[in-house]
Amino acid sequence: MPIEKVEKIWFNGEMVDWDKAQVHVLSHALHYGSGVFEGIRAYETSKGPAVFRLTEHIERLMDSSKIYLMPVPYGVEQLVEATKELVRVNNLKSCYIRPIIFRGYGEMGLNPLNSPVDVAIATWSWGTYLGEEGMKNGIKAMISSFRRIDPNSLPPAAKATGQYINSILAKLEAIYSNYEEAILLDSRGFVSEGTGENIFVVKNGVIHTPSTAASILEGITRDTVMELARDMGYEVLERDLVRSDLFLADEIFVTGTAAEITPIREVDKREIGKPGPITIALQKKFFAVVKGEDEKYEHWLEYV
Repeated sequence: MPIEKVEKIWFNGEMVDWDKAQVHVLSHALHYGSGVFEGIRAYETSKGPAVFRLTEHIERLMDSSKIYLMPVPYGVEQLVEATKELVRVNNLKSCYIRPIIFRGYGEMGLNPLNSPVDVAIATWSWGTYLGEEGMKNGIKAMISSFRRIDPNSLPPAAKATGQYINSILAKLEAIYSNYEEAILLDSRGFVSEGTGENIFVVKNGVIHTPSTAASILEGITRDTVMELARDMGYEVLERDLVRSDLFLADEIFVTGTAAEITPIREVDKREIGKPGPITIALQKKFFAVVKGEDEKYEHWLEYV
């Protein structure tokens, strides 16, 4: 989906014209993937644009930076306010937000310590990541031949730019195999996550999802869905899942800032079927929450 150009990008503390927000071709992050980022959404509400769980996203961004020993020259509150200001400046009612911290131009080599740490925040209008049709009727997924990164190879708790090569390989495999998404297994052979989403399986009215032991990124949308589901009276279990749990599921859906809540209707030619009642109920609740229509969860909204 093409990026829709807006007026400004926040770059190292300043509002910069979109076309002037540039980095050097010899930036460390371009060559070695030494960056961390977040994906965040702002939704249109009756009170104006509201960024969903903004502070928690920025806190996770800082945690990712800490894991990779990248000193950030800004605090959480500064980046939260910069994000809100950027949405205002670009006059967006709803949008996707991409903060990134990366090692810039300075030195080349695997020792990154003498390369500067740059910080940028961009925002643009972006629709449903896996498509409106997929959101409504579900997508087809395959189990990838590529395994999810092992926690002792790369830390899954960090949302790091270079780590997503793993997901890109799985995504390309899925596309070339005529699927819309890939599901990765962890190094033990248990279900981990999608290329950019957490996964949930519904069986006999109980919701199951892999735990952090399966090398997942602890998604903020994942956490949202788990809390909403429990508040709605559903049992939610974090446990190891195997392939057959997917094949025999009553419902499957994936979650993420980009994907929101997207159903899966087929896995490796095994039909799961159209979105089920639990998936539909959670979708309805989720969109009511992010659009400011449920006062109980308004603390998750940070109004611009």
